[in-house]
Amino acid sequence: MANQQQCRLVAPLAVLLLGVVGILLLAINTEDIKETPQNMYGIVLDAGSSHTAMFIYKWPADKQNGTGIVTQHSECHVKGGGISSYAGQKGGAARSLEECMEKAVQEIPKARHPLTPVYLGATAGMRLLNISNPSVSDEILKEVGDKLKAYPFSFKGATILTGQEEGAYGWVTVNYLLENFIKYGFVGHWLFPGRNTVGALDFGGASTQITFETREKVEDVNNLMMLRLYGRNYSIYTQSFLCYGRDQMLRQLLAHLVKTQGSDGPVIHPCYPSDHNVSMGLDAIFDSPCTAKERPVPYTAEKKLQIQGSGNYQHCLGNMSMIFSFQSCPYSKCSFNNVFQPNVSGNFMAFSAFFYIHSFLKHTTDITVSTPVLLEEAAITVCNMSFQEMLEKVPEQQSRLQDYCAATVFMQVLLLKGYGFDRLSFPQISFQKKAGDTSVGWALGYMLRLSSLLPSESVALRKALHPGAWSTLIFLFTVLMFVALLSIFLLMFRKKKESDVVL
Repeated sequence: MANQQQCRLVAPLAVLLLGVVGILLLAINTEDIKETPQNMYGIVLDAGSSHTAMFIYKWPADKQNGTGIVTQHSECHVKGGGISSYAGQKGGAARSLEECMEKAVQEIPKARHPLTPVYLGATAGMRLLNISNPSVSDEILKEVGDKLKAYPFSFKGATILTGQEEGAYGWVTVNYLLENFIKYGFVGHWLFPGRNTVGALDFGGASTQITFETREKVEDVNNLMMLRLYGRNYSIYTQSFLCYGRDQMLRQLLAHLVKTQGSDGPVIHPCYPSDHNVSMGLDAIFDSPCTAKERPVPYTAEKKLQIQGSGNYQHCLGNMSMIFSFQSCPYSKCSFNNVFQPNVSGNFMAFSAFFYIHSFLKHTTDITVSTPVLLEEAAITVCNMSFQEMLEKVPEQQSRLQDYCAATVFMQVLLLKGYGFDRLSFPQISFQKKAGDTSVGWALGYMLRLSSLLPSESVALRKALHPGAWSTLIFLFTVLMFVALLSIFLLMFRKKKESDVVL
């Protein structure tokens, strides 16, 4: 009987408790909470002159001021040479991409495949092929384009970048990674840091680029580029020098030596180590648009030359300077080859081959190049080293050791006499391969610009209580539970006393 009475009392209390909670839920304000945005993905293939690299990027679907907050997801280096090296090998360039593209299929969520843009940008190697053989260049671009279309992504094109585009996108990459455009604040908001941008110095296989913001008037409109990122406009100077990348510069130097010494006897190479001799066909030197005009007459492509190193820094410097033209300038100021350039200012990041030369010098000469004087000292030291001495220090670079004297002297002429860096501005250059975990180059800059053209996705909303409301609700629920339990306890206690009295 007592149990029945308790049940009859507990049931109304439970209904009362639920009713009060329901009223509280209706009375407390709710707000719309954003779901965590899904990632969008993008693929860029950097088809350089010596090799191709694939980069997968990702960014939150809601973007920031119209541009994605992009991070590098992964990278894959294609085996073999650059796509221009497959000239005359039908289908070879396309097949070389398969392994990396299969990796992309596996790494990017399947639901995102149709929304993922894929783009191949070819640089100076293909620019040169397009000059010497446009039909072959077009054929290679078509076959790699057809290959990329066969994958379940959104194909955006396979094109040859202009030198200015390559330089500008490299500049975007550098400043994005240094958080000069935007950064994530402590309070969870994206902030504009208000810092000055950093110039970009790129040294590839077939071209070199310089790009930076300037307050001076850009006298040649071909050197001016306008970019809009994260809601802001940027006006930059950019110049690309075709044929002044590492591989083509070495060809130009050899062509100059053959021109001045002739091709009938041994050619003395002042930038090669004194104990290094090599036999080389004329075609290895002159089979390029960069050197074709210097071909000896008569010209026999198969003719072999004997190249003998002399390891002479001063002669190397003198001959290297001859592949530049400093004689005339149609503008108020020039770098070289009649190209306008304003004065360099601010900080710069040097990457690609610049980084590898800087790193090599530090390892072999114990000199960390940070001033023009130290650059000259390192150049003299490495040019005076024998091939065997270098081999003992860096055996893993055996195939390239003979070229480091020339590459260092080229960097000296280019940066100091060409671009105009001096004892005050040169220390502002940092030599880097990566910034954080991300490779420095044009590909990320291109993806940032592409992300600004892609529509952002609307982020899903859900109704939720304000965080402060939960604490109030839990407190009231606890009080009600306490009151209900206390009522039941008092009822049970009273019933027990009544039963004791009856007994």
